[in-house]
Order: sequence, then structure tokens, then C-alpha cells
Amino acid sequence: MSEVKNIATRVAYGETLVKLGEKRDDFLVLDADLAAATQTGMFKKAFPERFYDCGIAEQNMMGIAAGIASTGKKVFVSSFAMFASGRAYEQVRNSIGYPHLNVIIGATHAGISVGEDGATHQCCEDIALMRTIPEMTIINPADYVEAKKAVYAAFDIDGPVYMRFGRLAVPVIFDEDYKFEVGKGVKLRDGNDVTVIATGLMVNEALQAYDILKEQGINARIINMATIKPIDKDIILEAAKQTGAIVTAEEHSVIGGLGSAVSEVICENYPVPVVKLGVYDVFGHSGPAVKLLDEFGLRAVNIVEKAKQAIALKKQ
Repeated sequence: MSEVKNIATRVAYGETLVKLGEKRDDFLVLDADLAAATQTGMFKKAFPERFYDCGIAEQNMMGIAAGIASTGKKVFVSSFAMFASGRAYEQVRNSIGYPHLNVIIGATHAGISVGEDGATHQCCEDIALMRTIPEMTIINPADYVEAKKAVYAAFDIDGPVYMRFGRLAVPVIFDEDYKFEVGKGVKLRDGNDVTVIATGLMVNEALQAYDILKEQGINARIINMATIKPIDKDIILEAAKQTGAIVTAEEHSVIGGLGSAVSEVICENYPVPVVKLGVYDVFGHSGPAVKLLDEFGLRAVNIVEKAKQAIALKKQ
């Protein structure tokens, strides 16, 4: 593991756009008047002729991106997750998804950890929305390193991609030699009592939960699921067969996100108990990001509780 430092995944997004821009000139970057926040301002500074600020008009921005993509260029479009997936849903579905265009949506400030911006900006529904769009790839990286590698990988995907980045600085848990593959989950810890499948910033919490559970004599398997769609069915089913109980952990609604995706695989193929940890059908509210994670139960201790629930269910 790398030395522990905290960097927001949105920073990796901005930095990697610049690196990608140095290697290729066949893509453009669009933003909706939030370049400083989404970090696309780095690309704007390096390549002003390939950057377009579309103003506070996310729906129009998606239409512009679709038009550019239809000419053969790839396009990165960025805004907060609430606006990229929510306000512009129709345009993403009809103008980008339906014609299967090469538009990569870099959605930042996702989840509860947006903090003081409150419920209107704390988007915990975006993965659910994007999952319903046919052939939309969804990537939710766990840390700075994975986010960088995911941006490169997203560029090579044929079709629309939704990438989810956070505002909050989170621990770097992977080394630079970490291998990222679209559609593949990664087993980070092995165990045979219960499996924790986590995504985004909850991966770090899952690793902490592993240590707590181990001290209590429980051996947990920890899986990082950065790609929500297409989801890695093989690693999920292997875990179900070998541990017999699963916990999902996400900074997203328990409705329609990672937990739902995993449950669909389990129910259809190899039924075992699945306990979901996430935001429970409520809106967020204003407050410091770290305190909100505590309040909404998105911490390692909460994963530990859910793991014990899952183990108890498999014994019934």
C-alpha cells in the first residue's frame, strides 16, 4: 500500500485530463461554469482552444457534447453529479445514450460528502438514474490512483460513460502499479465468513472494517467494485459461494445503486443474504462532510454491524 495521504478523486480527474490532452488532440472538454470545482480548469489552462464553458446550462451542454461526438471526436462533459445526472437526464438519455455516442460524463461532488451545500447538491440518486440507460458504463473510483487510471480506461470505451468523483479528500489506498480494468472487481482482502463489496470512498471504510472484524475473530472478504455497470458477476458469485453472506457499502441511496446491482446478481444466480449499507431513502442536509458521513452511518463501524447481521442471517 502507498503512504496514507488524502486527495479528492476530482483532482485526479482534472490532472488526468491534462495528461491525456498532452498525448491526444482528438477530444474536447466542456464544463457548466464549475471548472474550478470540477477541476477541469486545469485542462482549460493547458488547452484553452479545446475547452468550452457552456455556462449554467447543463442540458444544453449535453446537447453540444452530443453534436461534437457525432462528428467523431470524444467529449468530456463536467458538472456536479446532481446536475449532470439529474437536471440533464433527458439529454443524457436521448441525445447521448440512445445514439450510443462517445461522451464521458465527469460528475463531481457526488454523495453526502458534498457537505455544506446541502440536500439540493448532495446527489445520492445518480448511479440509479444512470443504470437505467442502456449500455451506459458507470465507474465510481475509490481513490486518487484508481480515478486516474479510470479516466484513461474510460477514454477507450466505445459509448457513453458516467464517472463519479467526490469533493472530499479521501485516503489514497492504491499504489501506482495498481491495475484497473473496466467491469472487473478487485479482491483486496480474503476471508470466508462474509464479503463486503464497496465502492467509492466506502472502500477505505471497508478496509478499516476488515481490521475491526479480524480483531473480533471474523474473517471478511473485501471487494472493491469501481465499475457499477457492467458489474463483475463472476467475483460476486464466487464471493457468495465461498462466504455465504454479502454486505454492500456505498455513498449512494440503497435504492438502485451498488446494493441493488449486487442483489440482482445474487437473486438470479445464487441466493444468499445481502445486507445493504448506504443512504436509506432520505435526503441529505447541510453540514461538514465528515460529520455527515458519521450521521448517515457511512463508516467502518457501520459496515461491521452490517457484516454481523449478514452472518446471522446465513445461520438461520
